[in-house]
Amino acid sequence: MSDFLTSVVSVAIVLGIMILVHEWGHFVAARMFGVRVDIFSIGFGPRIWGRKRGDTDYRLSALPLGGYVKMAGDNPSEERAGDPAEFLSKPRWQRAIIALAGPTMNILMSIILAAGLYTVGMPSPAYIDQPAEVGGLFKDSPAERAGIHLGDRLVVVDDVENPTWERALLEAQMISPESPIRVEVERAGQRVALTVPAGPSRRQGDEFGALGYPREPVVVGRVTAAMPADRAGLRASDQILSVNGQPVLSRFHFADKIQESAGQPIELLVQRGEQQLRLSVRASYGDPGDGVKRWQIGISFGQNSVLKAYALPDAIRRSVLFNLTMSRQIVTVVGQLFQGKVSLKQLGGPVEIARQSGQAAKLGIVPFIFLMAVISLNLGVLNLLPIPILDGGHILLLTVEGIIRRDLSLAVKERFVQVGMVFLLVVFAIVMYNDVLKLLPHR
Repeated sequence: MSDFLTSVVSVAIVLGIMILVHEWGHFVAARMFGVRVDIFSIGFGPRIWGRKRGDTDYRLSALPLGGYVKMAGDNPSEERAGDPAEFLSKPRWQRAIIALAGPTMNILMSIILAAGLYTVGMPSPAYIDQPAEVGGLFKDSPAERAGIHLGDRLVVVDDVENPTWERALLEAQMISPESPIRVEVERAGQRVALTVPAGPSRRQGDEFGALGYPREPVVVGRVTAAMPADRAGLRASDQILSVNGQPVLSRFHFADKIQESAGQPIELLVQRGEQQLRLSVRASYGDPGDGVKRWQIGISFGQNSVLKAYALPDAIRRSVLFNLTMSRQIVTVVGQLFQGKVSLKQLGGPVEIARQSGQAAKLGIVPFIFLMAVISLNLGVLNLLPIPILDGGHILLLTVEGIIRRDLSLAVKERFVQVGMVFLLVVFAIVMYNDVLKLLPHR
């Protein structure tokens, strides 16, 4: 199957299942509260086939991307019969639960999928079970300000002695950013006591910023055509051993070396299979697509992974922790977008989802299911944002009406929906523009 067809089929499966799960949540909650559901459709557009059971027409529609639920009396601009089975006849708290049920099902779906992957075996970075040796530091990060150095080994994190990276990161994750982290490092055979400071620079979910990044092999994942790395002869799966004769300890250490080169030629020692090669590369300055210009050579990094399986209780715990961490990151990124701290170029739309779905499908069932879990979580969390048209916007309106103890006028509701529609159309235009730019040849 061609890459294009793989991407189309993959995105249809991913988005179809995730949106269907979302609508099924609304459907179940509506039926639970006695709301009549007129249509439950798999897909959109003209009805191809269906069967009516009770009051509901279960149908298959022409466009197989998700689906929708049509509840009786759910449009305030339409004439209502006053039937107690109509959506708008129900108490506000029931309508809020019905709106909440869709995103909740997506979040539960993500937890179930991730727990399943942790049970059968989830690829984890090879460094996760290794001693916590620091292979990279971000400039001005809490770890750097604490005095942690490249090559240090973390021998104490909080009260844990000789932690692996997994345990060190878990300890840092459990400590609030408002509290300092006590660490000891081994450096040149001596132990040094340090304190990672608390404060706004310590962000929840940024444990690498607090402790530094793991030491790991620097493996090339993908090489962008016509970029400096490609012209220098660097290939996927190459391992970069040193830069200008100095060993590189991690991908982050290597990235720093690229920035320090400021466009001057650098000599790489590369392991390719059984042979070692020396290559010369000169970085170019530009925007790789995230809105931040910097020196780049046009590669992505691969990663040495190990397959780790867990008992069901531990798998569920890890899945919940993973989803909580991802949810915080999603909300943080959305907040930073509104504050202008994150470039709109980082947003991706249907084309980007299709590309990633196709790549995941070619890599195997585990990466594909993992992508489904991530997209399902994104769909659930983003739908809870208090934006008109989204489920979070409906919940916000119901909350306001509950506080003032009366329904808002139809004109106010229509204006609320119009604002949301314009906002979402602008966002859609931006993500489609970004998607098209990514398809154009790099210049």
